[in-house]
Amino acid sequence: MNGRDLVRSVKLVGAKRGLRTVRSAWRRARADARALPGRGAERARVPGAVTGAEPGPGGGVVRFARSELRIRVAVGGAVFWGWDGAEPGPSYAVDGEAPAADPRAVLEPGTDGGWQVVAERLTVAVSRHGAVELRTPGGVVLRRESPPRWWEPVAGGDARWVQRSEVPADARFFGLGGRAAGPRLRTGSYALWNTDPGGRFGPGDDPPYLTMPVQLVVADAGTHLVFYDNSWSGRVSLQEGKEGAGSGHDRPGASEVRVDGGPLRCWAVAGTPARVLAGWSALTGAAAVPPSWALGPQHARWGFGSEREVRRVVAGYRERGLPLSVLHLDIDHYDAHRVFTVDRGRLPDLPGLAAELREAGVRLVSIVDPAVAAARGNAVYDSGRAVGPSGAFVRDARGREVRGEVWPGECVYPDFTDPGVREWWGGLYAERLAQGFSGVWHDMNEPVSFVAFGDPSLPRSARHALEGRGGDHREAHNVYGLAMARAGYEGLARLRPEERPFLFSRSGWAGMQRYGGTWSGDVVVGWPGLRATLALVLGLGLGLCGVPYSGPDVGGFDGSPSPELYLRWFQLAAYLPLFRTHSAIDAGRREPWEFGAEVLAGARDVLVERERLRPYWVTLARLAALTGAPYVRPLWWASPGDRGLRDCEDAFLLGDALLVAPVLEPGVVRRAVRLPPGRWYDTASGAVYEGPGRVVVEAPLSRVPVLARAGAVIPVRGADGGPELEVWAPVAGRPGGGTVVRDAGDGWEPVEVERYTSRLEGERVVVERDGGVVDCPVRVRGV
Repeated sequence: MNGRDLVRSVKLVGAKRGLRTVRSAWRRARADARALPGRGAERARVPGAVTGAEPGPGGGVVRFARSELRIRVAVGGAVFWGWDGAEPGPSYAVDGEAPAADPRAVLEPGTDGGWQVVAERLTVAVSRHGAVELRTPGGVVLRRESPPRWWEPVAGGDARWVQRSEVPADARFFGLGGRAAGPRLRTGSYALWNTDPGGRFGPGDDPPYLTMPVQLVVADAGTHLVFYDNSWSGRVSLQEGKEGAGSGHDRPGASEVRVDGGPLRCWAVAGTPARVLAGWSALTGAAAVPPSWALGPQHARWGFGSEREVRRVVAGYRERGLPLSVLHLDIDHYDAHRVFTVDRGRLPDLPGLAAELREAGVRLVSIVDPAVAAARGNAVYDSGRAVGPSGAFVRDARGREVRGEVWPGECVYPDFTDPGVREWWGGLYAERLAQGFSGVWHDMNEPVSFVAFGDPSLPRSARHALEGRGGDHREAHNVYGLAMARAGYEGLARLRPEERPFLFSRSGWAGMQRYGGTWSGDVVVGWPGLRATLALVLGLGLGLCGVPYSGPDVGGFDGSPSPELYLRWFQLAAYLPLFRTHSAIDAGRREPWEFGAEVLAGARDVLVERERLRPYWVTLARLAALTGAPYVRPLWWASPGDRGLRDCEDAFLLGDALLVAPVLEPGVVRRAVRLPPGRWYDTASGAVYEGPGRVVVEAPLSRVPVLARAGAVIPVRGADGGPELEVWAPVAGRPGGGTVVRDAGDGWEPVEVERYTSRLEGERVVVERDGGVVDCPVRVRGV
């Protein structure tokens, strides 16, 4: 610690609390020094030469002189391999039991003394020294994993390991969770440790709140995803490849994964991007479908302060003709910042206020932090101490409660890796429902302890249940937010079984989509923060890692955005799944009318369009759960072989039908857009563009360019509020179409997937429904 660290800590949380953060940091350091001695001398190990093999279901085991490798091809095409006896389970990422083995896949001798497993979509070839290659059915190498290396403490303990890999020279890396520098991951080093950056972050900050050891690799040879199923702390180093000019040699792309302990095991899925995400969803679970109201505009601010201010904001939206679906209450609505309480001085009748707002079509959503004030008389703390034989809270190696400094003061942390604790915590959401809240957002759940220096998390030596296996925070940290989300989601489902829970979380891990979504966290105010917003949502949604419901804090979390920046952020967020304004307590008001008449008019236009597209959002939410396809997709989604599209990071697809080109720089009124193949219509001007290629489109301050694909059939809300099909004229000889899933309510009712086709017959556009009749108005555009 130095003076600068102390000053920064005191400035962040105040003098009295700042000094307590110093004590918290020293206490954590002492705990780890006692319980986690140095590794001492280590012995390096590699697999050695192959000694034999044993076929088994879906593959088998290949034995080496100093290790063994288990390979299993699952039904559905996903491939698992694990070293040193590692099995697919237990796993926090995999949904339930691992998928069954594909009996058609057989381990057989390969070339040069190696072995291979031939599957429908992949061939897994193992060399005689332990290298693993993933090949297409045609024999093209997608990825080559070198023989791994372990370092084992001579005195005993967990081995750390490194896995180096090569991919084609033209490949592009995506994934690793929410990365502010993405969505394309360039040459660099990326930490695998969920971290609160301390108030705000921008494009250069790493690691973020939500990390995942998931790589999506796109190359001319094909697309594949690899997931190293290990939640320990680690680091991924990537180097993009380079193709040789003329007769020069290619330099392949490279990946190096270093992890501080735990099993070396991996899943891989290959195919088209759509097929890869479908396989990933099948493995890790279908995305939770948000209730339809959660697909509308949302507003939050840390510091509403009173019922009067809440009513003023809601009335401001209504009086100005601005749609609003959800209002969020931040930690200032708690009594002394204590979770599952209400400040009765500020909100004397919260259930009455919630009922009043709901009558007006606005739902209330509550923040929920995991940190519990460690004070006798605090009902949550007292009830947690009575859970199980040793209480609900994380303990240190000596059996004492681990304490940290958070908003309520000295706090303890529930151990969400304990099923009994999850059940207890989920039951506490009854209080939130009784207060009239319709959903929750989880914050500060990396988890966070304010510290004057070092890592703002719990001691790495802290003990966790880990589903009865036992272990420490080195393994539990990255899945803490995921396990908390599970506790909240399952609790809400038990307490209110007739409705789908609504939950999103700042932190999480692979499989987070089963319980809800995520958001950008405290992104910095400024144009770089705006660009980071797009990177985060595309990278996770946060879709390419399987978490499709995500969005930003519109305008940035702290500071004061300019009117232009605010409107451009607002316009971008209107085309992202989670559309929410949110700001810090000292950042001023963020309602659209606070930025002048021009901003208000532009905000009104995009809010109205968001609501007009609500049936399309409902469809995308259902398709994400059914197919794994994210709402927001990169431009290369349907054309991964287009290298120009692979490198495009400033535009995206909304479903298959719309292309959104946000403005990410000040003063821009026209911008270049790279188009995927086909004809595209500017939805505002009607201008027609042909792809693939690069075009320049109008982008006045009043709107951002949104293009519709020729032939698209899009469900929208008609002028009378009823369902309508908006059809963009197809090109002669090239039929189009679309999918519609109608809103079946906020419960668990089954839904029907309707498929439509469109074609041009002479000068007439024909729209037909597969196996049914078109029973709603059709509006043709682009003729």
